[in-house]
Amino acid sequence: MIVKKREVKTILTRSNLPVSDYSVNPYVGCPHACKYCYASFMKRFANHPEPWGEFLDVKYWPEIRNPRNYSGKELFVGSVTDPYNPEEEKYGRTRALLEQLRGSGVKLSIQTKSDLVLRDLDLIASFPDARVGFSINTLDESFREDMDRAVSIERRLDAMKRVHDAGIRTTCFISPIFPGITDVPAIIGRVRDRCNLIWLENLNLRGSYKAVILDYIRDRHPELVSLYEEIYERKCRRYWERLDREMREYAETNGLEYVRNDDSMKKPFDAPPMIVNFFYHEEIKRSARRAEPAVPRGK
Repeated sequence: MIVKKREVKTILTRSNLPVSDYSVNPYVGCPHACKYCYASFMKRFANHPEPWGEFLDVKYWPEIRNPRNYSGKELFVGSVTDPYNPEEEKYGRTRALLEQLRGSGVKLSIQTKSDLVLRDLDLIASFPDARVGFSINTLDESFREDMDRAVSIERRLDAMKRVHDAGIRTTCFISPIFPGITDVPAIIGRVRDRCNLIWLENLNLRGSYKAVILDYIRDRHPELVSLYEEIYERKCRRYWERLDREMREYAETNGLEYVRNDDSMKKPFDAPPMIVNFFYHEEIKRSARRAEPAVPRGK
């Protein structure tokens, strides 16, 4: 692992995500080395020849001025890196960020695959409407080991429960959903007692990791080759449309609310989790922007 320190002008970046105003990433790169990671495109901007997962830039930024200016804004921590990757235990940049923002009134969302987040429960609990999301797209540890170097699924599930028991809202991010592999109902069954939201996101294949995943399917799951070719070569969405219908029926049968593209945190803390379909959220975000009325000149 190549680790370098890197000074940056700011740690807050305007976000295109449908769930936040700002993206915050205390690191560039990620030791979890997820084979399906869309953030691997960051290599183009980081000037790293190393494979994805073999380098990490540790960010140092000037003290955030007037953090109260961000009051009410939604900050998503971990859009292109895991803020609680193993090196965080040594460098503490995510904790430094939380300390700088404490008392600012920001709405904080953290996304991770690590139970290291438990170290900072005291800080996270001090933020209004704080939320911690855990990425879990399988209950099969062998498949998880094939896909990433993060902590085990059981450790993530335990951490989710401990965060939720501490009175902090939690999200189970079932992403990416691997067609024919990810058992969404089984995951929901394991997490519904320890989370407030369940996000669903489809597997997107693009760039260099498309070939990596398709080769993996051919080698380890040849029975799924025709399905993956249908989805990722012929661009057919029937699988996702069928899964959408099945999940809507599952939610109705199990007394859960099922919605599309809703990031609400307004439900009572003890209410059953809401299942949120974020399939193709990039297109939804673009469509929403096109639908916005033009702002008159001079305003």
